[in-house]
Amino acid sequence: MQPLVVVSLVMWGMVLYCLLHLLALRASANDRSTVSQIGQWSSAELATRSRGNTSATMQLLYTFCQRRTGDADLDGYVVDELVTELNGTLERGLTLIGVLAAVAPLLGLLGTVLGMINTFNTITLFGTGNARAMAGGISQALITTQTGLLIAIPGLYMRNFIHRRLQNVKHEVNSLAMGLKRSLSVAQEGGGND
Repeated sequence: MQPLVVVSLVMWGMVLYCLLHLLALRASANDRSTVSQIGQWSSAELATRSRGNTSATMQLLYTFCQRRTGDADLDGYVVDELVTELNGTLERGLTLIGVLAAVAPLLGLLGTVLGMINTFNTITLFGTGNARAMAGGISQALITTQTGLLIAIPGLYMRNFIHRRLQNVKHEVNSLAMGLKRSLSVAQEGGGND
């Protein structure tokens, strides 16, 4: 039973971490306004507007302003690299939640096996006539299975809930990346016409 408690505590701690991380990554209406007007701002203005902002889109924008080379083709690669880096950090923790949610029923099953072994040991010592002696092992078997499932089911739900929300954040990041690339190509075409 103790391993199940440890698994539960670690899993729910990671769920809480991911939820707080997700809340920090969500873009505000002001962020969306900045992104929609991206072609109207200079790099310095964009860096100033996005500095210190925790939303994923503003993190991407700020980092892009810091790494911008001035060459539209290279800057397109910079955007792709930043999106890949950011997508990797978004998924942090989800794998651990999924693994712990999958391990919990297996630990419950292990408890079931141990409970049944205790029951058979009791039968060996006292025979089948003493129901009270057998009840302890059967109780252990049922409680650990139930506990494993009670940990796993909400854990899997929360993992999928967070994953769906992160997909929305990824969509916002990819939209920003496309907007950045579009503004880079427009700037390059405009610069080539001079």
